[in-house]
Amino acid sequence: MKIQFSNKNMTVPDRVYSHAEQRINELEPLFRGTPEANVVFSAEDGKHVIELTIFSGSTIFRVVEKTSDMMVSIDAAASSIRRQLREHHNQLAKEINADAFEKGADDLIFIPEVDKFDAPAYQVVRSKEFVFGPMSVQEAILQMNLIGHSFFAFRNEDRDGAFSVVYRRNDGGYGVLVDKT
Repeated sequence: MKIQFSNKNMTVPDRVYSHAEQRINELEPLFRGTPEANVVFSAEDGKHVIELTIFSGSTIFRVVEKTSDMMVSIDAAASSIRRQLREHHNQLAKEINADAFEKGADDLIFIPEVDKFDAPAYQVVRSKEFVFGPMSVQEAILQMNLIGHSFFAFRNEDRDGAFSVVYRRNDGGYGVLVDKT
């Protein structure tokens, strides 16, 4: 697995990189093809934070773990990815290796979490550009749940590529917004 590491305002010892690489490489047999991982180490409120994002085909898996020890955060992130794969086993059949559970980079769509800030209303503090690939509403809901967000923008293949947004409703259901143009 190709792994890219980065740090936010902290220095990470080599043993932490080695441990992270080992734990993340243990996940590779669970995926079809060759996934890519992006790992960000940081500290927040006295806790060690790891953000692990794995890109497998057009699907993105993302977890954030905060603990008092970086090694424990790494282990927790790897376990969370494994749990996501198990929970969404049937929906992810084309992205994951189902046999791996029995035994023990296309177009990427990624809606990042917005940074928390105390700023005046209507001030844009972050901007990103994305390629919105075609997918079904069900695939978009799955992707939204995998990255842990409350909405997800995509091109609706059931509506001839119309720009659409799925979102989680307060009643626990899902909604979809579709561009009429």
